[in-house]
Amino acid sequence: MLDVLIIGAGPVGLACALETQRKGLKVAIAEKGALVNSLVGYPTNMEFFSTPELLEIGGYPFPTAHYKPLREDALDYYQRVARDEKLDIRLHEKVLKLDGEQGNFTVSTSKGAIPTRNVILATGFYDLPNLLGVPGEDLPHVSHYYKEPYQHVLQHVVVIGAKNSSAKAALQLTRAGAKVTLIVRGPEVSNSVKYWIRPDLINRIAEGRITAHFNSTVTAIHPEAIEILTPDGPLTIPTDFVYALTGYHPDEALLGRFRVEPDPTDEACAPLFNPQTHETSRRGVFVAGTVCGGRATSRWFIENGRHHAQLIAAYLAGQVLGSAGQ
Repeated sequence: MLDVLIIGAGPVGLACALETQRKGLKVAIAEKGALVNSLVGYPTNMEFFSTPELLEIGGYPFPTAHYKPLREDALDYYQRVARDEKLDIRLHEKVLKLDGEQGNFTVSTSKGAIPTRNVILATGFYDLPNLLGVPGEDLPHVSHYYKEPYQHVLQHVVVIGAKNSSAKAALQLTRAGAKVTLIVRGPEVSNSVKYWIRPDLINRIAEGRITAHFNSTVTAIHPEAIEILTPDGPLTIPTDFVYALTGYHPDEALLGRFRVEPDPTDEACAPLFNPQTHETSRRGVFVAGTVCGGRATSRWFIENGRHHAQLIAAYLAGQVLGSAGQ
């Protein structure tokens, strides 16, 4: 019987494991993919917006030669922390459902059953893209994840979206020799795009290296073209590849199977939880990291989500160890 099972081996999940294990609790992590699976899926050499000290967990220094660390720096750092702390991490084990009650839960996974007294959901949101809901979105040349530009040299590539990921992808693709068209639902490049990226993108649009259609939406995707609706009417654009970088959302189905209720006052469908302990409406089930924000995925990041681990660990240590001593 575990004291705590953490679902998700991202940076916040690892932080939860570190803090609870250091409190003397018996802890394991179940992860449906690789260690820090979201970071594995990030673009090659992606630069974090944060400085190294804001990404640190468990008091481990984050060594890097860069002012803002790269994806590869973070992958090395988090696997080193997990190894040094000898965390019990069960990779490629998908969690399916939760039965029982606090103190006597059974978590069913793709590999069996795990008994545990408490559960922490640190599942993030990167695995589930926000779909366009248009015909052709499931074609093989359409992706909701951008990795690197080199396979698209001399190709016509459509990028959908106007926030940071879309802006960086459009710029990288252009500089690698792709012919880029940017489709933006709003009237301009989002003001949330980082201050050193936004002017670069606006200038590339102004000089004609990137074609941009604002106030436009995608209506259908075909093997060799994409249809959009612009303020001037329908338009068909020839394309070899489509990156629909329209954001992501938490696994609401998993939260539902765990009987975690949404906050009825929150438009983003964030889970209802106690901000002092992060315990949800189901006793013994806790949330940590970006999943706490629901569909408002910009509320929590590694920088502030990692601190949830300390709150949860302190509360659980008092509950588990206190009851054991009675």
